[in-house]
Amino acid sequence: MRNSCKLSQNAKDYLSTFYCILDNMIEGMTTAELMDSISHNFIVQMIPHHCAAIEMSQNILRYTHSPILQKIANQIITEQTKSISNMEKALPCCSQLENTRQDVTLYQRQINQIMNTMFCEMEYAGDTNQTDTDFLREMIPHHRGAVKLSETTLQYEICEELVPILDAIITSQKKGIQQMEQLLHCIRN
Repeated sequence: MRNSCKLSQNAKDYLSTFYCILDNMIEGMTTAELMDSISHNFIVQMIPHHCAAIEMSQNILRYTHSPILQKIANQIITEQTKSISNMEKALPCCSQLENTRQDVTLYQRQINQIMNTMFCEMEYAGDTNQTDTDFLREMIPHHRGAVKLSETTLQYEICEELVPILDAIITSQKKGIQQMEQLLHCIRN
C-alpha cells in the first residue's frame, strides 16, 4: 500500500484484504498443475481467478453503501460461483482432450502475458480512501483478464463442454465491465 499512512482505517482494512486475495489469486493461477490439455489448463487457472472475484466482492460488500455497487458485487458472486461449478463438472472430461505440445506452449505463453498484465493492473489500481472506486479500478482489469483469457482459449481446440462456459464468461464479464465503467464515471463526476 503506497499511501497507507494517509488512509482511513476502513481503507487500510479493505486494501489489506484485497492484497491478500490478489496474492492468493496470483499464486493459484501461476502454480496450477498444468497438463498437455488446454481445456484442463484453462479451468485450473480460471477457478482461482473466479474465487478471487468472489472474495473481492465479499470484501467490498463489507464497506460499500452504494446499492448499485452492492448489486454488481452480488451479481459477480452469483455468476462466478455458477461458473466455478460448471468448470468443476467439466474438468474430468475436458482434461482428457490433449493438445499438441506446440499448441500448449504457444497457448501458455499467451496466457502468461495476459495474466501478468492483469496482475500489474490490479496491483497498481490505486490505494485511496474511496473503497468503492478502488474496487472498481481493481475489478475492471480482473474482468478484462477473464475476457482475454477466454477469447484466447477459444482460438484453440478445446472440449465441447468448455465452449458454453467460455461464452458465458465473455458475455457476463463484458457486461460487468460496462456496468463498472459507467459507475466509475458517475462516481468521478
